[in-house]
Amino acid sequence: MGASDSKLVFKQGIFKLSETKNIPADDRYWTGFWELPESTEDVFSLFSPVDIRRTRDTSLANLETLILAVTSRLFILRHHPSFPDPELAPEKDALNCVRVLTRILPFIYEADNLELWEDKFFWGTRRKRTRKGQMMKPEVLFDEANPEGDPQETDHEEDFEEAKPLAEELIDTLIDLLFFADFTLPHNERSKSKVSYSIWQSGVGCNTPMSSSKELESNRTEILRLLLTLSSKSMYMPAHVLPVKGVKTITYIATCPDKQVVLSTLCSLLNTTLKYNPANWRVPYDHVVFKDPKQILVAHCLQFLLILLLYPIPEESRGPPPKNYFRHFLGRLHRPQDFQFLVDGMTRILHQPLQVTSSYLPGSQKSVKWAPEMIMLFWETLQCNKRFRSFIVDTDRGHDFVILILFYALEYRTDATRQGVVRMCVFVLQTLSTEENFGKGLNKQFEGQESLPPAIRLENFSGTYGDFLVTSIHTLITSSKGKLDAIYPALLAIINNIAAYLENLGALACTKLLQLFASMSSPSFLLANETNHTLLTSLLESMNAIIEHQYGKNQKFVHAVMKSRKRFEALRTFTLESGREEIERLNRRRKEILDGPEPSNSPTRTTRNSSIESIRSPQSSRAPSLSNVPEEGGTFAIGDDDDSDNEDHELQPTPSQSSPSNHNSRSPSVSSSVDDAVPLQLRGMSEKARGKMPAGQSTFSRQNSMTSLSNHSSAVLSTGTGFNPSAQWASLLLSFQFFIS
Repeated sequence: MGASDSKLVFKQGIFKLSETKNIPADDRYWTGFWELPESTEDVFSLFSPVDIRRTRDTSLANLETLILAVTSRLFILRHHPSFPDPELAPEKDALNCVRVLTRILPFIYEADNLELWEDKFFWGTRRKRTRKGQMMKPEVLFDEANPEGDPQETDHEEDFEEAKPLAEELIDTLIDLLFFADFTLPHNERSKSKVSYSIWQSGVGCNTPMSSSKELESNRTEILRLLLTLSSKSMYMPAHVLPVKGVKTITYIATCPDKQVVLSTLCSLLNTTLKYNPANWRVPYDHVVFKDPKQILVAHCLQFLLILLLYPIPEESRGPPPKNYFRHFLGRLHRPQDFQFLVDGMTRILHQPLQVTSSYLPGSQKSVKWAPEMIMLFWETLQCNKRFRSFIVDTDRGHDFVILILFYALEYRTDATRQGVVRMCVFVLQTLSTEENFGKGLNKQFEGQESLPPAIRLENFSGTYGDFLVTSIHTLITSSKGKLDAIYPALLAIINNIAAYLENLGALACTKLLQLFASMSSPSFLLANETNHTLLTSLLESMNAIIEHQYGKNQKFVHAVMKSRKRFEALRTFTLESGREEIERLNRRRKEILDGPEPSNSPTRTTRNSSIESIRSPQSSRAPSLSNVPEEGGTFAIGDDDDSDNEDHELQPTPSQSSPSNHNSRSPSVSSSVDDAVPLQLRGMSEKARGKMPAGQSTFSRQNSMTSLSNHSSAVLSTGTGFNPSAQWASLLLSFQFFIS
């Protein structure tokens, strides 16, 4: 039969699956599902989602029989002494069984009404024929034709035996097939058993390289794809349900008590992932001509490894808590050569996109797609292995990872589809920052910055790794356009964790810290929502830690703080009344812009163009707002993203008023340092009136501050986010005065 004829017959068989009710289990029709397809494409293209859903919804009994047929055939082949023999036990049959299961299982998981059926069918008790019973009825195609476990009238009780649940036997078979000679492992004449739990690649746990071939790697990919499919049940349940309910497939694999199986699987997945070198024997634009099947295998290995490592095993009500043995043994690694292997493999993959972006031939290289998964593996290894964490932070290796992590965070900061990657990068940096040696190591001079990609390069930069990290955090906050507001606390926590160890901060880093303070201390930001003041508190704690622990080694920072002392004074005397005036001023400005352009000689236009005079006018008594950040054209906003975006459009200058400096840039600009502002309570007074005040007279008292809070606590302030500050909330701002005093 030709290839086109077999495809036609296979498609006709798929139609029959939903059109004919209750096809007998011993019908020769079922053999077509593992005999007719010639490739993976045949199964996935001919067995369409419409066909599977129609069969699932109208002929569930046939779908049951199909699953039993292909699983039984797979079990028989695995135990066949000649497998994989082209005549007696063809490899093609096993692969087609795996492909059919991979194709249909997701459509079972997506149907909520089949949850009880699925649990009973895959995880319920079974009875299957013994070997003697199979010999008595050789015409039966597979021994699981009676999943309910009730012997038929013509059968004898002794012809049946208790069996594992179908899903458990399937998982055990797939794990064995991952280490099966002549199928996924090379032939070994010394081994008596076909299944040999040998590690695929040299690296962790194995120093002897093993030969391989494209066929063996392709078969590994097919098996791993089905294991990933079996583990994908979590995609069809709410996130809060997963830790409580769990996925039985992953639980069964992760809690496997067989140490040899766990270690062989763990090391094979880990070594295959980290041993891969995307730069080996490559020519420009090779990805345009052909696909690298090895990349698919590496991606599946990494994904399945992360599923096993990150899985939270649900705790049972009785007995000791279950243990994830894959995570346990990863945390037990201790040899320096193993750690170096992990670092080299992770760095090789994470560094590849940097080479792509800095290539002289645009598009000549294709970036690997699993860099986010590699960051996740690095983060997970940091958390579960304390020795590995020390291996990173106690040496200069931590600096390399800081630069790599910052590259991904800055590269994807404005990409809405990659916000999860950016958040993960920030959490990785936060994990590293909790180590004392990491903070101390940041004082090393950063050299070779000119070789970095444009996304993270700082022109004419000269400073330490600490300077670079602080400047990069400033860029993430001020140029993310409000997309990262959920992780601003984590970004500020990084600065807080390393602040006590930072020495000799450069002018650029000092400027960035003071710019953040100027933005976060403005009334328009503090009154945007009820939690923004906690961000300012965190920043003030960081600045206080720098001065308290490293005062003598941070002269530039102390000078910058003294230069901006009036901003701190304005915050110390902050009141709800002044905040209300700030919001009213912003509302008036927004209304003026919405009303359209006025003539150039109009009073409103003149006022808007004269920024210095407007600051001194009674209607503009305010601290520097977020829209006036000296650097970074992007909006610095925390709170409601929609409102922030609207305000961006409303407050943007007209094209005639814009300048080339408005676009986002990471170039250092010390000249754009924070300007010294007049204290907020004095801005409503002219220079002459301030000069006539008696010497030594306090311009504003703490008592007046609390009085004004109580007087205006009932006022409804339009902050654009529905937040109405009260006197009780405003009293929390007194914590700022503790730091400033």
